[in-house]
Amino acid sequence: MSTSENSQNKTNGGIEVICGSMFSGKTKELIFRLINAQQTDKRVICFKPEIDTRYDKYNIVSHDNKKFESLSIKKSNDILNLSKNYDVIGIDEFQFFDEDAVKVCSHVANTGKKIIIAGLDMDFLGRPFNFMPSMMALSEKITKLHAICDDCSCEANHTFRKNKKKELVQIGEKSDYLALCRTCFNKRTQING
Repeated sequence: MSTSENSQNKTNGGIEVICGSMFSGKTKELIFRLINAQQTDKRVICFKPEIDTRYDKYNIVSHDNKKFESLSIKKSNDILNLSKNYDVIGIDEFQFFDEDAVKVCSHVANTGKKIIIAGLDMDFLGRPFNFMPSMMALSEKITKLHAICDDCSCEANHTFRKNKKKELVQIGEKSDYLALCRTCFNKRTQING
């Protein structure tokens, strides 16, 4: 293999984070990047948390029904062994993984692999979500996406839960959540608070 061919197939290790509210297109963007990596002859694998079975048990699926094959795993440490033969690792719904996820991703990136993570940066109360802030701090690239506010059609960056359940993790869809801008989120949390 020539030097130019070798450099063309080489993957630089690193972490990219795609974040934003629900309905902002995070999974769609992750799928786009993983397909692009495949088209450059990279070996690609994708993971999702076992608890997320909304659209498909085995594929990650965007809200507009784009799909990409993935492995559904229980704990982040599974990524270590399952990603050994791959160049690019996608992880959807990162905020639902366990506390080892940041350490696992850093370790894998340090071996020269590219990690692309998609997840909510804030929870339904408007607070930083689980380990996403740590992952964002350790990443080389962050893409923050926005939805359209369900109340006023401005740019939305908050996820508002329609019901009064207090558990941090509640897998849901449009019937359970709204995407809201800061102003509309604050109005609704004062009304429902």
